[in-house]
Amino acid sequence: MTLALGDIAPDFEAKTTEGTIRFHEWIGDSWCVLFSHPKDFTPVCTTELGYMARIKPEFDKRGVKIIGLSVDPIDRHAKWADDIRDTQGTAPNYPMIGDDDFKVSKLYGMLPASVSGDPLVRTPADNQTVRNVFIIGPDRKIKTILVYPMTTGRNFDEVLRVIDSLQLTARHRVSTPVNWKQGEKVIIAGSVSDDEAKKIYPNGWEAPRPYIRIVPQPEA
Repeated sequence: MTLALGDIAPDFEAKTTEGTIRFHEWIGDSWCVLFSHPKDFTPVCTTELGYMARIKPEFDKRGVKIIGLSVDPIDRHAKWADDIRDTQGTAPNYPMIGDDDFKVSKLYGMLPASVSGDPLVRTPADNQTVRNVFIIGPDRKIKTILVYPMTTGRNFDEVLRVIDSLQLTARHRVSTPVNWKQGEKVIIAGSVSDDEAKKIYPNGWEAPRPYIRIVPQPEA
C-alpha cells in the first residue's frame, strides 16, 4: 500500500506499552505524530526516542499526540525504555506500538506485504524501511510523510516547525516560505484573489512580484 498526502491514515488496533488502542479512536480530536523504528535497541533510534520524550511538552501545547512503533514485541520495548532512560536521561512518556506481526508496518507501506515470520530473527537492516514520520490531522488525513535512512537521526525540531506551519495554514489562507519559523512573515495563498486579500489585509502587503504577497503572520 502506498500512502500519499491527503489520504486517510489507515486505522488499526494494536498493543502498545500503554495498553491496546484503536488508532483513530486514540487520536480523538488531536493532531498526531506516528514515528517508526526498525527494531529495539538500535543506537540512532535510542537517541530519537529519548529526545522525543524530552520535548513532549512542546507537542502537548500544540495539541499533538505522539506514538512510536518498533518491529519488536512489547516486552522488549519495556527493557529498551530502561536503556533509553539511562543513556538519554528520559524514557518514552508516550505509547510505543509493538508491531511484532508487521501489521502496521505493512498497512503504512513501510514493509512489503510478503514479510512474515519471527520478528526477533529479523535484523535492523531487514526492517530498514521502517523509519518514517507521519503527521496526521484531526481529520485523520496524512499531512506530512518524512522518511529517513537508519544512519541519519531525525530532526524533531523540524517536525515541530512543520506542525506549526500546518496548524497555521489550516486556520488561515496563507503559506509559509522557506525556513519559516513561528512569528515570521507568511505568504498569502494563491487561492486568495487581490480583492479578497484587501479585505483580509486592509494594510496591504509586500509584493516583490505580483504572485508573492507577503504579510505578517496572522493572529491565532
